[in-house]
Amino acid sequence: MNRRYAIAAAAFAALLVAVTAAKILHVPVSYVPWAAPSARAVEQRGPLWDGEKATIDIFERVSPSVVQVAAKSAASPLMGEESQAGGGASGTGFVWDRDGHLVTNNHVVANGGEIAVRFASGEVAQVDLVGTAPNYDLAVLRIRSVRQLPAPIALGSSSDLKVGQSAFAIGNPFGLDQSMTSGIISALKRRLPTHGGREIANVIQTDAAINPGNSGGPLLDSAGRLIGVTTAIISPSGSNAGIGFAVPVDVVNRIVPELIRNGRVPTPGIGIVAAGEDVSTRLAVEGVIVVRTAPGSPAERAGIRGVNFSTGAVGDIITAVEGKPVRRLADLTDALEQAGAGKTVRLTVKRGSDTRDVNVSIVDIDRS
Repeated sequence: MNRRYAIAAAAFAALLVAVTAAKILHVPVSYVPWAAPSARAVEQRGPLWDGEKATIDIFERVSPSVVQVAAKSAASPLMGEESQAGGGASGTGFVWDRDGHLVTNNHVVANGGEIAVRFASGEVAQVDLVGTAPNYDLAVLRIRSVRQLPAPIALGSSSDLKVGQSAFAIGNPFGLDQSMTSGIISALKRRLPTHGGREIANVIQTDAAINPGNSGGPLLDSAGRLIGVTTAIISPSGSNAGIGFAVPVDVVNRIVPELIRNGRVPTPGIGIVAAGEDVSTRLAVEGVIVVRTAPGSPAERAGIRGVNFSTGAVGDIITAVEGKPVRRLADLTDALEQAGAGKTVRLTVKRGSDTRDVNVSIVDIDRS
């Protein structure tokens, strides 16, 4: 073994001396190339995985119905949801029906002005703002004219979603159109404050990458059905941090037809001003503390009493609606929205040590 090693070492040393001598004497040395100069042959891959096929199918079916949304204003030639490099800005929307209605977030088009959309085909169309619902961060647009409208996205349901099931988002992050990301449903029944000063209930949380520009786009299940409208992220940096939110499709399917019919949705209420949750926490109160009632409101007519400002004594505390517990204001507003303006609900009200039920009419507080 040692003799064989010695012979190999001697041969290598001789080669090294020869190369060095050739360099000194400028004697050309021929090198054998390590690889052929021609391009390498392409290896044939096997069939796509079933999961890959399903994801590709979702994108190919749904992406034509997803649009980029841009709103013009006097302040900037392109003002939409998020400013991008070079002065551009955009959000996302999608085809709702065959009448040319599109759905997006209210905050994408809240600046007003002219609005245009770009389809996956590259075609640009002007749209009109049909209606907005700030309390749900939803808006409906209508296309003025387009040669051929893509098919509406199939509707799913958000009532039977499970944490852990797949979720897919298609949108225009940072103005990059037709981007698809995937993840799972991370949580359900989140509550999301809106620009309207209320909360959206039963919001979907997902870790599918959602970035500025995705707002207003569709969140899809593994069948390619719409299960939500992406609307917000939590991120210290402003970019995706794995926590995104979507308005559940069951809410969307209730609000959008109302916007198409009337351009707005009622804001159901009973005419009270409620104390903040911090006050309830300090007082160790579970329920909604009524600060005051609006003059002539359904709450006043039902005998509901607010805080006595002379003595500072707490008045009525709403603890249930139709027998369902109310622990904070969002529980009450959610119950009133589910019932709708024009209906009557039974409230359980606590005053001191006494508890009673009262029937209160729900009105559209924006028009009362």
